[in-house]
Parts: sequence; structure tokens; C-alpha cells
Amino acid sequence: MPNAQPMRPSVQSSGQTARHIAWRTLVRIEHEGAFANLVLSSMLNDSNLSKEDRGFVTDLVYGTTRQRRACDAAIDRFITSEPDPEIRTLLRLGAYQLLFGGTAPHAAVSETVELASRRLRGFVNAVLRRISSTPMIWSSEAEALSYPDWIVDRFRSEMNESDALAALNIMNSPAPVTRRADGYFQDLSSQWVVDALGARSGEVVLDMCAGPGGKATGVAHSGATVIAADSQEHRAKLVAQNAAVFGQTLPVVVADGTRPPFRPGSFDRVLLDAPCSGLGALRRRADARWRLQPADIADLELLQRRLLAAAATLVRPGGVLLYSVCTITRSESVEHEVPEGLELIGREGDQQLPPLPDIWKQFETGFRILPHEYLPPTERSVDERVGSDGMIILRYRRQV
Repeated sequence: MPNAQPMRPSVQSSGQTARHIAWRTLVRIEHEGAFANLVLSSMLNDSNLSKEDRGFVTDLVYGTTRQRRACDAAIDRFITSEPDPEIRTLLRLGAYQLLFGGTAPHAAVSETVELASRRLRGFVNAVLRRISSTPMIWSSEAEALSYPDWIVDRFRSEMNESDALAALNIMNSPAPVTRRADGYFQDLSSQWVVDALGARSGEVVLDMCAGPGGKATGVAHSGATVIAADSQEHRAKLVAQNAAVFGQTLPVVVADGTRPPFRPGSFDRVLLDAPCSGLGALRRRADARWRLQPADIADLELLQRRLLAAAATLVRPGGVLLYSVCTITRSESVEHEVPEGLELIGREGDQQLPPLPDIWKQFETGFRILPHEYLPPTERSVDERVGSDGMIILRYRRQV
């Protein structure tokens, strides 16, 4: 229920409790169009909360955002008319705690009710108490999983039913925190993409869409000379900042990837981590499922094809191009035509490319990791899967 005008909260002005800050953050996400990660970071930085309470706010904000549809379904059973938008948000916050957050019901209800104005406390209390005492019967799988219907349908069309539901389920849990050997926090699948590129010391490598710099700095550890490019200046600056943390000197260029300012055949390897729908990384982007529309994917597919064609011209004869996207869709990956002059490289690799580990499953002409598939080597039960971002790669060689 977007609203172009900033909300005046129906809460008490005193007391910056964890739930109060979570509520204020959610109002900005749901009704002012703020991005969850950016506004949450800002709100926490402005608070005096303890580390424990900051973690609680993060769970409330991301969890309520992911479970928005499911929370609304629970709420709608007990209201006869639509409440003000900010009260809808407050009810979602309470419903999340009751249904998914593991909060004791008396605390979830009473502490959430305290945020409402005196005039509305009775209403909020009545709805949340009914939610806490009435079993929920979901009308559909999409409602229970709290995704738009079209996303659930897309997952089902891209894989079997079991994998689709497992992938969607694991993306409703917080993303695992993984850290490279150098201390950089980066999802495992992104680290595996860097490994799949196989860069070597002495080579010249272009990271074509490099911001914020995780993959570029990872490639630089190989000893290769890495040129980082990005079309957005603020993302290019992030690359430079991240490189500086590791004492790396990466030339960073602000450039349109569809019209790259480099001579043809300039690079031994090119990494094209292309803009995509991000359907494989929804656990990391709590609000993306509500922002993304099917038409957006069609626009991205056109951009990806243009970037891929441009990237192909930059690879020297015998050189390597790796295309990656953090999604699960054929139309954003294996359905793209092989660029002129390139040939696909399989799992076994060759003298220039390492073989791919088993975590990369064959996906038509490319390779895919689904969000639920990664099981740490020390774990034995599929119930203990931590998963990773979903990712697709295709590896190409320019013909000599």
C-alpha cells in the first residue's frame, strides 16, 4: 500500500525501544519506498541500542518484510475495514512475532500494543490476541511462503516441485554470514564464482560490473592485474574503498558496460557479473520480492544480452569470459545466445580453466547452484543446510 507522503506515526514519541525502531523502519520501507538494507543501517546507526537489541531489530525488520503477505493473511481474518497504513504496519510487526519470530505471545502482544496511540490500542490488542489464539490455515503455498504468486510460479517452472519449495523456504531464513580468508564478508556462491574464473598471476582481468567490489578484490588475490568497471559512480567508489582495505591498488573506471572504453582483445579474462533479477538472493534482499515485477526481468534480459555481446569483444584470442547472475532463471542465463567468436567450456575445464566442483550442477549449457543446496562438509543432515545465494555461471573461451 504505497503512499507518496511520509507518515506521521501513531506511536508515542518517547522511548526508542527495539520494537519502536523496528516499527519506524518498517513504515519507511512499506510506505516511503526506502530500501530495507539502507534504511535499517541508518536507523541503527542513529540509535543507542545494545548489540543484542540491534540484532532483534534486524530480525524484526527483515523478518516482517519477508513475511509481509503471510502476516497480512493472518491479520485480514480479524478486521472488517482497512486500518491506517501505519497501523497495518504495526499489526504486521506483531503478527510476525507471533507467527514466525519465536516471541512469547504475551510479550509480542503487549509490547507491540504499547507502540500504538491510546485511541488505537484496543483495536491492535484485539487483533493480535485473536492471531495468537487462532490456528492459521493458508489459502495457498504462495501465501504460506509469503511470496507473490508469480515468483512461486516462476520457481516451479524452472525446477522440480521439491527444489522449488526448498529454495523458497530457505530464502525465508536469514542469510548465513560467511567470510573469506582475508576477512571480507561475501556469500559462498560469489566466492565460488571467483574460483571458477581461474585467474592467474600476471594476467590482466576485467571485472565489468564490479560494484561493490567483492569479486574484484577476490580475483586480485590471485596475483592478476584487475581492472574494475561499473556504470554507477557510487558503486565504483565502493570498489576502490574495498580494495584499499586490503592494500590493493585496483584501477577503477566508471563506464557503461554496453559501450566499454577498452580496446578489443585487451584482457586475458573478463568477469561479467551481470545485473539480474536477484531471484537467487532473496534471503539477502528482504524487500526485493515485493519490488520486483515480471516486466523487470524482460528489461534485464535485454541489458544482459548487450553486456554479454560487449564483453565478448574484450577477450583476447584464447582468453576466458565468465558470465554470472545471482538468479535461477533460464531466460537470464542459458537462453542467451553464445556471442560470436566464443565457445562454451564444460565442467572439466581445460589448461586455462579449473574443473568445477560438484556444488555446481549442470544446467543445460551452464551451471547452477540453488539456494538450498549447500550443505557444509561437517554437517550430515539435510535439515542442517545453510544454503547460499542461488547462482548461474557460463564459461566461454574466445576462439583463436
